Amino acid sequence: MRSASVGQQCVDCVGQGAQATRSARTVFGGRPAAGAVVTWTLVGINVAIFLLTWIRPGIVTDLEMLGYATYGPGGPAHGVAAGEWYRLITSAFLAPATGLNGLGFLDILFNMWALIFVGPALEGFLGRLRFLSVYLLSAVGGGVMFYYLAPPTTAAVGASGAIFGLFGAWFVVSRRLRLDTRPIAALIAINLVFSFVFSVIAWQDHIGGLLTGGLLTAAYAYAPGRHRAALQMLATIAVVAVLAIAIVVRTRQLTAGG
Repeated sequence: MRSASVGQQCVDCVGQGAQATRSARTVFGGRPAAGAVVTWTLVGINVAIFLLTWIRPGIVTDLEMLGYATYGPGGPAHGVAAGEWYRLITSAFLAPATGLNGLGFLDILFNMWALIFVGPALEGFLGRLRFLSVYLLSAVGGGVMFYYLAPPTTAAVGASGAIFGLFGAWFVVSRRLRLDTRPIAALIAINLVFSFVFSVIAWQDHIGGLLTGGLLTAAYAYAPGRHRAALQMLATIAVVAVLAIAIVVRTRQLTAGG
């Protein structure tokens, strides 16, 4: 027998209770955790990199999203098509380096507000690993859409693709849990309007992130209870594979004549 808060329990009962505690899951299969650790970590990374690029704006050139271009006549090619695939994710942690009084500050301010607005709840529903997967793959998905639809010599930075992915994820989660989807739908609609009205905004990144985040979260939210974890993993792998194939195809298009 072992002492417990409810009296005495046998050894087998204690073992079964510990096993039940270890197997606890969130509503969509993730491991429950106290606090929005991933959300606040992402906020911290974004803010830290923004301050770094504000101090040393030259590093933006090396990390921004760029399809295929040269920085000077006769110079070497740069961009994703030139093998700098990391730009698809590093660009999502940058903001326009125009100083704290310019567009860069407004960009980081809105994106971090949105991340704090929807991140903790989504992290609680999905679990840390699934939430992080949605964020990062939405960032890449936005970059891939920009890679296809924007001129290859046009550069872009910002976490908006990842943020729109979280918007799409929140819409799916709300539908799945039968919550009111009107607030998030209105937020998505308003921001899409801004995306198309202002030419400095990369609407391609927003659309790509929204689609990626929404589709991946739908796979997480609607996976049947039996074999749910395996199906969710397969869905994540499938999204990674589709994005990878899309990158290869676009790269061949841009470099076919080179």
